[in-house]
This record gives sequence, structure tokens and C-alpha cells, in this order.
Amino acid sequence: MGARILVVEDDEPLRLILEHSLRIEGFTVEGLTRGDDVQVRLEKSIPDVLVLDWTLAGVSGIDLCRRLRTLPETITLPIVLLTDIADEDERIAGLAAGADDCLVKPFSTTEFVVRVKNLLRRMNPAVLGHTIKVGDLTLDRSSHRVHRQKREVRLGPTEFKLLEFLMRSPGKVYSRSELRASLWGDDATVDERVIDVHIGRLRKGIGFGKADKVIRTVRGAGYALSDY
Repeated sequence: MGARILVVEDDEPLRLILEHSLRIEGFTVEGLTRGDDVQVRLEKSIPDVLVLDWTLAGVSGIDLCRRLRTLPETITLPIVLLTDIADEDERIAGLAAGADDCLVKPFSTTEFVVRVKNLLRRMNPAVLGHTIKVGDLTLDRSSHRVHRQKREVRLGPTEFKLLEFLMRSPGKVYSRSELRASLWGDDATVDERVIDVHIGRLRKGIGFGKADKVIRTVRGAGYALSDY
């Protein structure tokens, strides 16, 4: 699944190019065109990096940046701001608003991807590595394998993605809607109750068919991977 990037850009050709350049690097990418759609999207799940165009319909990128820095759930969200104005004052204003990086158009897709990777490396290096370890669980993205106490865990593709998502933030409680969004995005045809089915399969897989407490059920809230 890789790091999750949300690209908000009203220039559709540019947005599609940026999305493609990120996908070929193994990132999971979503795109939006309006600023006033961003907070609604973030209520479902928080990406690993948010790319914002400075001028957006509804709410501008810089205003969004300021607003997101006041909210506990997005105060540390890595943000890349894109601007059309090659002016030092503009760049400083973007950084002062809370952006972690600011790129001036036009820029090469190579530079864009490098900037995103560098930001992830500073803020959340775990999402760039091939291997995630939590307790006695080891997940390898490159080989698509999971091991527990040196025994290989057999998981289906959906359970693998679900486990990867949970392992990236051990101890954090995710609602069913957040877990659904991590797996299927905005597909409203997927019932949230299907998450219970996949959680059951995941528990069975990592418990080698036995009852296991690695994944906790938090009544009225959702699920969390034990932080050991």
C-alpha cells in the first residue's frame, strides 16, 4: 500500500501527472480539486502527506494550511504547498502558514517526488521502509509476507492491507469508517460491517487459527492493534 498521499490541485492535467508520478513510486494516491472538500475527506482518514495548491476553489490552500494547523488531528500532518508565484515572500508566507515545504510551478515531477520522499523521511520514515515490525509481528511490503515469531502468517490481500494500516499506528483506535476508507477509499457501496468480517479473518490468520488479543475491539469506537 505504501504511504498515502492526498493531492489537491484544480489544474486537472497537472494533478493527474502528480498522481501518476507518485503511484509509480508505490504510493497510494487520492486526488481532489476543491479546497472545501478537503476537511470532509480528512474526517475519514488522515493521509501521510497532503499536497495543496495555493489557489483552490471554495477554500484556498494557504487558508486550509492555517486551519489544519489549529486542529489536533492535523497539527503534525506533513503538508506540501504548490504556488504559481516565484517570490521569496510568497514562499515564506506559505511556510509561516504551516506548510512543511513549498514548491514553485513549474517544477519537475522528479523534484516533486524527491521533496515528498524527503518530507516523509523526516516526519514518518516508517512508511518508506519495506519492513514494519510491531511486537512479534513483521510485515514485509516488498515480498508481501507477514511473519509472527518466525512463523509465516497466511493472509489474503485485503487482510494484508488492513494489517499494514493498523501496524503503522500501533495502539491507535480506528473506527470502521476509517478502516473502510483505508481499504476502499470513498466507495460508499462497501458496508462498514464488512470490516468486522476482515478483522475476524485477520485475527484468525495472525493467531494461527486460535483466539488472539493482538487486535483489540474498543466498544463503540472500533479496532486497534496492540502496542505491546
